[in-house]
Amino acid sequence: MGTPSPIPIFDGHNDTLLQLHLQEPPNCRSFFERSQEGHIDLPRAREGGLGGGFFALFTPSPRSNDGLPATHNPAGAPEPQPVDQPHALAFTMALAARLFRLEEEAQGQAQVVRTVDELVQALEDGVLAMIFHIEGAEAIDTQLDSLEVFYRAGLRSLGITWSRPNAFGTGVPFRFPSSPDIGPGLTEAGRALVQACNRLGILIDLSHLNEKGFWDVAALSNAPLVATHSGAHALAPSSRNLTDRQLDAIRDSGGVVGVNFHVGFLREDGQVDANTPLDRIVDHLDYMVQRMGVAHVAFGSDFDGATMPAELKDVAGLPRLMERLRARGYGDAELRQIAYENWVRVLRATWR
Repeated sequence: MGTPSPIPIFDGHNDTLLQLHLQEPPNCRSFFERSQEGHIDLPRAREGGLGGGFFALFTPSPRSNDGLPATHNPAGAPEPQPVDQPHALAFTMALAARLFRLEEEAQGQAQVVRTVDELVQALEDGVLAMIFHIEGAEAIDTQLDSLEVFYRAGLRSLGITWSRPNAFGTGVPFRFPSSPDIGPGLTEAGRALVQACNRLGILIDLSHLNEKGFWDVAALSNAPLVATHSGAHALAPSSRNLTDRQLDAIRDSGGVVGVNFHVGFLREDGQVDANTPLDRIVDHLDYMVQRMGVAHVAFGSDFDGATMPAELKDVAGLPRLMERLRARGYGDAELRQIAYENWVRVLRATWR
């Protein structure tokens, strides 16, 4: 394996908190011990050069397979069912508590960051920087009281939907091949949520939102448009990927896309095959760089919530991805932008 890059990597999405929360014997693992289970723990993060990322708090659908955070719907499985707000609120509180307990147990090795200055300092000091992110706003009541409370607890990023409908909008179900133009746009509550996020300085994540909802946010929001973990629809026509028009809108807003590593969103045939070449991640990144410019592309792995290319395997494999990018002609300045500087820039333009 290659030597970890001296460039810290900040990642747009992981489901590590949920995986730790749902683990059962004999697969229980500690975040602070190296494991063969899952994709992220602190030793492997250090080995891979991970400086931090968006740590998602996600409430699974009642009928999701095994209760796990499947990034794709298995063939023949029913599409994810809605989740009621009281259940989602209780589940999100449990995951938030787990996040804060991890921070305490880390004894200075990891930190929940609430400002850009804290993020930059953590990256400089080698402290794992964790952003409190809620994936799917089911835990938020339509009066937005819980949003205010979560913000004061540290919430700094919110996905309006996961891949199911809720009180605020409609998420794209996992379909292949398919356009993301599925279902209606934001509800009135969804429009109020966008405005509240702008006021508080909470990043709005568009990765699971359907196309009509995307354009509603684009018309309403005064912040850069962001998709934390998505791919290019032109290369892999999954409903979860972004069309060229969406990529253009993100670029024009000064936003960023975190390229998703899930093999089903990388492949032209949509197959969930771990033997997918690592270069398919680079292909999606290259396509977005050519379309949007290097200032608008970053990483959004989906570690611990998706199937990774076997060549990557887990977070410890990130140096191999950096080596592939170098082989495609990316120099240090461009790699720094992709690895963390683009995230820092967008967060500085979004957070208050």
